Amino acid sequence: VKFLKMKDNITWEQAVLWLRSQPEQQELVRACYYNDPLLEAAGRYQASEEWRAVLEILPPKIGHALDLGAGRGISSYSLAKAGWQVTALEPDPSPIVGRDAIRLLAEQTNLPIHSLEGYAEKIPCADSQFDLVYGRQVMHHAQNLQTMCTEIARTLKPGGTFLATREHVISKKEDLQIFLDNHPLHHLYGGENAYLLDEYLYAIRASGLHIKKVFGPYDTAIN
Repeated sequence: VKFLKMKDNITWEQAVLWLRSQPEQQELVRACYYNDPLLEAAGRYQASEEWRAVLEILPPKIGHALDLGAGRGISSYSLAKAGWQVTALEPDPSPIVGRDAIRLLAEQTNLPIHSLEGYAEKIPCADSQFDLVYGRQVMHHAQNLQTMCTEIARTLKPGGTFLATREHVISKKEDLQIFLDNHPLHHLYGGENAYLLDEYLYAIRASGLHIKKVFGPYDTAIN
């Protein structure tokens, strides 16, 4: 669900390439897994404390997973290494941060990752197709949270799980502009956003999904 055309005609790929070119931003580049080679970045994510925490709350029964807004495929890689059959949904065709990067990762590793063009507000998949829908830093990019959650619920199998992590949450609406002004890339491409926690939870519940547990201000598991 990342925006392809950004303000001042800067793309997400161009914004990431700019970040990579800044010597003082290299720590952030690695922290965001934007560094190359891609396989090394994906491996670091799989070995990260974040992914180990995700593994503890993934459904015990492995099946078909949809990775929403999959970016360059680091979550898809980790899901596939954990045994999941993965569909990586990503609108951006970029070889740096989009579908072509995901395809390269799948080819290099021979992992069961299928890249698919599309947005979370209109998932090009059948009803009740996935045991797991996983979204890492995805919901806050939604232009319509309710539509996104309804689509997630539609594509989940009965009893399936939606897991959302690392979402941007603000305490009050007035904080949004402060957040955007301090984001390292928003001034380039204009694609960031944040919602109140209550806005996330309302959209999830209104879609018919049941909130099983809120692990913190940014991490929620739903089925």
